[in-house]
Amino acid sequence: MINTIDMKDIRNLNLFGQITRVQTRFCFKYNETLIFCVPHALLRKAVGENGKNVQRMKEVLRKRVRIIARPRGIQDVKTFIESIVSPLTIKEVNINGDEIIINTNRQNKASLIGRNKRRLKEMQEIIRDFFEKEVRIV
Repeated sequence: MINTIDMKDIRNLNLFGQITRVQTRFCFKYNETLIFCVPHALLRKAVGENGKNVQRMKEVLRKRVRIIARPRGIQDVKTFIESIVSPLTIKEVNINGDEIIINTNRQNKASLIGRNKRRLKEMQEIIRDFFEKEVRIV
């Protein structure tokens, strides 16, 4: 995902760079949405005026596309997770050693886990690649 890049990811990253004029190497899929991570300073440039770059990417790829800010460190873990799972809300995020615990209400918990734990597995892989920690949803 983040650490291994296949040909499809390379094509997506090249297209992203051509449309937005922002280079990144962070691209992953969550809940059938293609998510690109860019430095916080370049977020506005990547999205474009009135979201025109995101709309263009959606038209070309025929997939949902989201552009979020890349976390600067472990202190940005809550905002990073919230931006991935948006519009779902998260009450709090606790970090205990090698584990990140996401606390949310019952309905959002079901949405975060997904059918056959599909979204939970995607989230675990994303967090493992960015922060090298495990995820648990409470």
